[in-house]
Amino acid sequence: MKLGNKTGIGAALALFGLLSAGAQTAAAAPQQPAVGPAKMTPAIAQAIHDMFSVHEFSQTAISPGGRRVAWVESLNKKNGAPSPNSAIYVENWETRGNPVRVTAARGGAVAAENSIAWSPDGKQIAFLSDAGHNGQKQLYVAAPGETARQLTHLTGALSDPSWSPGGRTIALLFVANAPGRMGPLAAEHERTGVIGSKIYEQRIALVDVATGRVREISPANLYVYEYDWAPDGKQLVGTAAHGRGDDNWWIARLYVFSRETGAARVIYRPPASLQMGHPTWSPDGRTIAFIGGIMSDEIAVGGDVYTVPATGGEARDASPGMKATANSIVWAPDSRSITFGEIVDGETGIASLDPASGSVHTLWRGPEHIGGSFFGVGLSLSRNGEDSAMVRQSFSEAPEVWAGPVGHWRQVTFLNRNLRPAWGEAKSLHWTTGIGTVQGWLVYPRDYNPAKQYPMVVCVHGGPASANLPGWPGRGSYQMALPAAGYFLLFPNPRGSYGEGEAFTRANVKDFGYGDFRDILAGVDAALQAAPIDPIELGITGWSYGGYMTMWAVTHTHRFQAAMAGAGLSDWLSYYGENQIDRWMIPYFGASVYDDPGVYAKSAPINFVKNVNTPTLMQVGHDDGECPAPQSYEFWHALRTLGVPTELVVYAHEGHGFIKPADDREVTLRTLGWFNHYLLSAR
Repeated sequence: MKLGNKTGIGAALALFGLLSAGAQTAAAAPQQPAVGPAKMTPAIAQAIHDMFSVHEFSQTAISPGGRRVAWVESLNKKNGAPSPNSAIYVENWETRGNPVRVTAARGGAVAAENSIAWSPDGKQIAFLSDAGHNGQKQLYVAAPGETARQLTHLTGALSDPSWSPGGRTIALLFVANAPGRMGPLAAEHERTGVIGSKIYEQRIALVDVATGRVREISPANLYVYEYDWAPDGKQLVGTAAHGRGDDNWWIARLYVFSRETGAARVIYRPPASLQMGHPTWSPDGRTIAFIGGIMSDEIAVGGDVYTVPATGGEARDASPGMKATANSIVWAPDSRSITFGEIVDGETGIASLDPASGSVHTLWRGPEHIGGSFFGVGLSLSRNGEDSAMVRQSFSEAPEVWAGPVGHWRQVTFLNRNLRPAWGEAKSLHWTTGIGTVQGWLVYPRDYNPAKQYPMVVCVHGGPASANLPGWPGRGSYQMALPAAGYFLLFPNPRGSYGEGEAFTRANVKDFGYGDFRDILAGVDAALQAAPIDPIELGITGWSYGGYMTMWAVTHTHRFQAAMAGAGLSDWLSYYGENQIDRWMIPYFGASVYDDPGVYAKSAPINFVKNVNTPTLMQVGHDDGECPAPQSYEFWHALRTLGVPTELVVYAHEGHGFIKPADDREVTLRTLGWFNHYLLSAR
């Protein structure tokens, strides 16, 4: 069947049963004047304040002895706007009340300081700071309360410092002469001249603590993504690949590097369907554990826990059939068990795994998000594995640092104690489809009145290997201004998401837009049964994969009266040649677009675009390398040609993740203005 012609479209839509045979095409729809951002009201202003002024914690690290906790917190400006600067503090979590700042800045100045690592004896902290260096970070060490000492004088990107077991050396990842911010979410650098002629490799560098001498040890032609020290300090294990870093993470292999010579030896070559993250050496030196699974993004690691002999060999799934997704792993001191952070049924938790038997024991689980990032479950354990530190947050409680025995933590910080949610309560919702049980979060409007009917907007997460988790929204959570204006929000976790096991995460392979979309529509029906939602006043939105699914939705159903596709994806075939991370697509589609264009075409919204009559707004960063702006332009051009109400907003110098708070604010207000205009204007 050729999906690009009318016969193919009709057959596909008949399969869904979503569009009636007599549905009108959008060709006759009149052009509409620009809608523009929503007007600011007190309720919207409060919601934006709650999202933009929250103090965020990007990292926690408990000391080896377990008594002190260090953390990285954002430093907001006096007007509440986010700042690029951050600060490091240390405190005894048992006594509290006297945090000590660890910094390289002088005289009360601020800087961007992060990436903390305790020394093995618990007396010093290594960290990165750009204090006095005009944005160039350097490695420092300091004992809490004492003056920091600068160790490096490098030019490039530094990240992830880690002390050697003996405490005389600090390893870090280093990209020499990096042209700017690195990573797949960053704005792409200007691509002119001979494209692809310059590759910036990230290497393991060792820094002598006594002298500051720096020595790069991993091969110059390898990009190293993550690493961990061997317990004897003579080797390091890491995931690495040849070529450009952002793109080749999906084909990384597991290497062991000699500390002395830098010789690299491959100990495991995963199949194309398996990606790796968080390689961790066991304390007895015999085994390396890692998280393995199908993963759509380097920064969102998730899957089962695997083990492989440190000498090399076949990897073994130590948690087969687990109905959860591991996000982070820590070996127990006796090397007999592994503690891991997990996503499970839309919640987060901490569990213990016996890798020999595969048995999993839940240590704690709750309807909240633990961790400083929405992309993973952060977990820091003391040397004996008894005490821990993490960031805790939920839809109703803003993030704070907590520490103590697992499940019996004490609150350490109180920076966000004055914030109150500008949205209603959130309820976990479950429904059943062909895949089994599917979960999502239903967020209620502010000042909810059960006697009224409300509009609802469906919010599809990015990924697809990710999850909607119950965390406090930050400035990029543009959807969370909608409940302040009287909307329900549905955050579904359809097949392809984390939290229900690896089989569930793999269930959308070669099936984008089909089973996952059925799960989302069934979630809409479940929400209509659960709350007083107007079945007509429905909208849909999402960013990245969520932007793709928004474009797919408006081409496959007329249930939604308005849509906002953020960093969307309209044509898998053209996307394959435009984006900077095309290797992620092979595990999901089974082949390249050049070898099997049909599997890409059947999931491309542009091939069904003549079915659209839903007013659709598109917003995207001009320099987005993950979901390039031409994908949004292509869909906008089609809708505009067909007479469907549409707008396209492209943000200058922004990548997949926005940097400028003003742009995040505009995304929020434009999204709200669009839904208000097309969902509420008839009231």
